[in-house]
Amino acid sequence: MTALSAPAPRHRKSPGSGFTLIELLVALFIAAIMFAMGYGAIDQALQNRGVIRRHQRGLVRLETAMSVMEQDFVQLAPRPVRSPDGNNYLPCLQGSPTFEMSGTSDTAQTSITSDTSSPLVVLTRSGWSNPTGLQRTELERVAYVFDNGTLVREHWNVLDPTLSSMPVKRNLLKHLLGVSFLYMNPTTRGWVDTWPPAGVGGGNLQDSYYRLRPMAVKVTVNTKEWGKISRIFEIAQ
Repeated sequence: MTALSAPAPRHRKSPGSGFTLIELLVALFIAAIMFAMGYGAIDQALQNRGVIRRHQRGLVRLETAMSVMEQDFVQLAPRPVRSPDGNNYLPCLQGSPTFEMSGTSDTAQTSITSDTSSPLVVLTRSGWSNPTGLQRTELERVAYVFDNGTLVREHWNVLDPTLSSMPVKRNLLKHLLGVSFLYMNPTTRGWVDTWPPAGVGGGNLQDSYYRLRPMAVKVTVNTKEWGKISRIFEIAQ
């Protein structure tokens, strides 16, 4: 019988041997690539989260502003007020802003593009909450002003303010490009940019000129992030 030959001995690393320099460099290179990829993904995710949160805050402010305006307009009361000098009366709703046309003669496309401190609209609303039980009416005089790119809501603590009465101001929306208010005439069913509309005469306090209310109010805000956004508020007659 032929004797079986013994297998050739295998070369094994000694227990004390480590990685070579090339192996370490390759491992470090792969780790650096994975770290760079992971850092880029994390940084992009953080940036996206910041943008999403900023847009969410902006949408919350926009929705809050629209809710405030809706509460004011849907509770429009047919109650005129005395003018600050005490010599005349002002309509329950007065909208006479100075417009800058944006390349069109259509009033529905009109927007305010310049800053102004004059009120865009002044109105009397009902339902003014009185949680502390003060001895005052539930009617409130409110004004909206477009000042330096900011839509400001003003209200007075008295219904018939005088020249010395100072309004309480609240910034509703900032960084706006424009704001416009349009009013639906109940007679013509068309939109007009001033109120009371032309052709309605004013005389004594009982005249419809002071108590006339539109069928609806259309509010358009021109924002930097989302462009023009419009809301229509129906007014109960």
